[in-house]
Amino acid sequence: MVSKLRQAPTNLAADAAIVVDRVTKVFRLGEVEVRALSDASLTVSDGEFVAIKGPSGSGKSTLLSLIAGLDLPTSGTIDVRGRRVSSMSDDQATVFRRRHIGFVFQSFNFLPDLTIEENVGAPLMLDGCNAIDLGLRVKQALAQVGLLDRRAHLPSTVSGGELQRAAIARALVAEPAVLLADEPTGNLDSAASERLMLDMRRAVDELGRTILLVTHDPIAAAYADRTVELLDGSFQGA
Repeated sequence: MVSKLRQAPTNLAADAAIVVDRVTKVFRLGEVEVRALSDASLTVSDGEFVAIKGPSGSGKSTLLSLIAGLDLPTSGTIDVRGRRVSSMSDDQATVFRRRHIGFVFQSFNFLPDLTIEENVGAPLMLDGCNAIDLGLRVKQALAQVGLLDRRAHLPSTVSGGELQRAAIARALVAEPAVLLADEPTGNLDSAASERLMLDMRRAVDELGRTILLVTHDPIAAAYADRTVELLDGSFQGA
């Protein structure tokens, strides 16, 4: 169990980074209707670290996709940093994600022929960042996760734990307000998981990021300010 470095905010509505309001998501497969989320509501405060737990198929990954604007809800609204992502066009959502939302997932999705440094800097390059600023920000992000000495390595030459920490650096490099993490410790051993979760905790406490973490791991969830449960597409006591 990790000792919290600060208390979770108490007035969530006043300084919300994420507001999920009565969201339902229905997928249709031919004549079959699958309800992934059902009237789900959740508010995450600015600078808060929230863990979402729940069994497989409870709607956790669907929720992250909707918050990121990768898909649209069937009904309900989602606001991130005061912007209604559930009403954005594909182009608007793409730009918003690149500038305001970072992702940390189990699969690293690194380009194998690019170095760690080049992979981490890819979001800035896509956003047209100048070379000097890009280089400085990439070095800063890698330093935050203790990987400066691995910056010239290819992804195939570093460990899984180091790749996951590099994924955090890539998520942080654009200085997003919100980080979404989907089972980031699922493929890591206990030592690598601990290092990763400490990096995420520091991103909240030292950088002021807001993190929404999906996890089955109670040890990983213990690093959060609070934990909520998603069951059958709805939050239980959130």
